[in-house]
Amino acid sequence: MNIDIDYLMEDAQDGDAYAQFILGNCYYYGDNLNQDYEQAAFWFRKSAFQGDSNAQNMFGECFYFGTGLKQDYRQAIFWFEKSAEQGNADAQRNLGDCYYYGNGVEQDYNEAVNWYKKAVEQDYAPAQYSLGVCYYFGEGVKQNNNKAVELFKKAAEQNFPPAQFNLGVCYNYGEGVELDYEEAVYWYKKAAKQDHAQAQFNLGICYHFGEGVELDYEEAVYWYKKAAKQDYAPAQSCLGNCYYEGYGVEQDYEKAVKWYKKAAKQNYGIAQRNLGNCYKLGSGVPKDSKKAKMWYDKAKENGEEFDEELLELMKEAFNS
Repeated sequence: MNIDIDYLMEDAQDGDAYAQFILGNCYYYGDNLNQDYEQAAFWFRKSAFQGDSNAQNMFGECFYFGTGLKQDYRQAIFWFEKSAEQGNADAQRNLGDCYYYGNGVEQDYNEAVNWYKKAVEQDYAPAQYSLGVCYYFGEGVKQNNNKAVELFKKAAEQNFPPAQFNLGVCYNYGEGVELDYEEAVYWYKKAAKQDHAQAQFNLGICYHFGEGVELDYEEAVYWYKKAAKQDYAPAQSCLGNCYYEGYGVEQDYEKAVKWYKKAAKQNYGIAQRNLGNCYKLGSGVPKDSKKAKMWYDKAKENGEEFDEELLELMKEAFNS
């Protein structure tokens, strides 16, 4: 959006609350100005004190995330409440999140649901998603997958990636809807194209195993890479597997190790186990029983179970 910054700055300095909010946004998102969270918070504050509900919400977000201000959940809640009481749907959802996660207040799912519902009445997609999550897990409401799906659909149709992903999961496992792999793939793709890492990973799984689409290892690798580059450990581990086995890429043990390490450092047990195998067998790295044992131990700490063949490898590593 092209904005005449000089005029905007002049209006903001003259005390125009709306101009102050827009100027804060420009600094916050780096739109027409260099991104500067401190300046964003400065202008949001000026507008918020004049009662602009959007500025109050954004000033609350600055406190919530510690952007431009010292993180302070209680101050965030204060400003979210100011904004939410004026009917601001974004603030209502943010206030719901505070109660859902117990940030700045005692955790209270019922109160979270109360605020999510207020925003849902305004057809606000993020709140539809959050309320759907509450129904999915039975938090603050009676568990109801059908209701969860209904809310995920409303948000997904507004192109909200987390809802598109969750809707894909529901179709993938037949939760609240009839199991339908093709429909799962449809929604995963919607979210994946908006860089939702979990959706990219799940879409890769669908291509890897031919669920809802024709089996295609190269396409699986494509989506694993997308998610792996966002530091999503399960995708990094699966990408490592593809390089290890030569699925959709030329077999390359060194690249397999590279991706296993990235996932293993995030305490992803499967990758830790596989990295242990690489060190035990000398695949992509020099053989090293001590390192093999270290990664096997870490994998066990993270709940990984070992079949008989792997147990033998572990015993060899432990006895070396």
